[in-house]
Amino acid sequence: MAVYTEVREDDLAGFVRGYDIGAHLSCKGIAEGVENSNFLLRTEAGTYILTLYEKRVRKDDLPFFLRLMEHCAEHGIACPLPLKNRQGQILGELAGRPAAIVTFLDGISRKRPAVEHCAQVGDSLARLHNVAWEFPMCRDNALSIAGWHALAATADGRADEVREGLGETIRDELAFLDAAWPKGLPHGVIHADLFPDNVLFLDGRAPGLIDFYFACNDLLAYDLAICLNAWCFEPDNSYNATKGRALISAYNAARPLTAEEIAALPTLARGSALRFLLTRLVDWLSVPPGALVKPHDPLEYWRKLRFHQTVKSIADYGWTP
Repeated sequence: MAVYTEVREDDLAGFVRGYDIGAHLSCKGIAEGVENSNFLLRTEAGTYILTLYEKRVRKDDLPFFLRLMEHCAEHGIACPLPLKNRQGQILGELAGRPAAIVTFLDGISRKRPAVEHCAQVGDSLARLHNVAWEFPMCRDNALSIAGWHALAATADGRADEVREGLGETIRDELAFLDAAWPKGLPHGVIHADLFPDNVLFLDGRAPGLIDFYFACNDLLAYDLAICLNAWCFEPDNSYNATKGRALISAYNAARPLTAEEIAALPTLARGSALRFLLTRLVDWLSVPPGALVKPHDPLEYWRKLRFHQTVKSIADYGWTP
């Protein structure tokens, strides 16, 4: 989440009048993340999130994201529900950008998650996969292995500005993953960005899942690998096997992993680490001037990648079938 586009007061008032949520009372930018412009919107009816979709998000993909959130919310997943305006549409336009209003999900993100949080996330991820299995729309993952070469090309020639030898590391890892990437694993809708800042915890409720704007169709176990990277490393980038065991065990209890998925997880984790290394690297080198956002450190995922390169089997992640 971030703020790239400012909204004029009269334009905002006109946009909100198109919904049955009363007049707007306040609207404050949320200066986190890297993708869209987000605002905490308060109206006479309650609190919502207003999102303006920036140029990096394709307008044609927005119905997939918004309908997926609607589908998941209607099937018991704690996630934002897109509002329909008076014309029955969940997507409009504001300040020259596609825009939507979704319900506000209460809770606290855990920047230092404990073991129990990892277990809850594993369970929620599996339930999301189970629910989304019946979602009828599809969207290819532009940030899966086929898209990593384009990202690497974007940063080529400048990667070594971040760390000497980083460009060669990226090229070598791409060559490995091209040869080793698994095929034929269970495939479906994945969240693809379930980081701690996209999960909200509240006592007595399953974790709330937000920011579905990378969701797509891909290998289900790849989504688990993304969470393994996002949730199970400590601030010094050491891997916490206790957290990994909790995450994988809870996921497997709700959606049992196949033998092929178990064998492929180390490779999927390497791919996940490279994916976020590359997108962070591109953002680090090209964040727009004046944006109220601090890009994430790409070297965090270089360090995680180095760990995964030493892993021999899923047992190294703290879990055995």
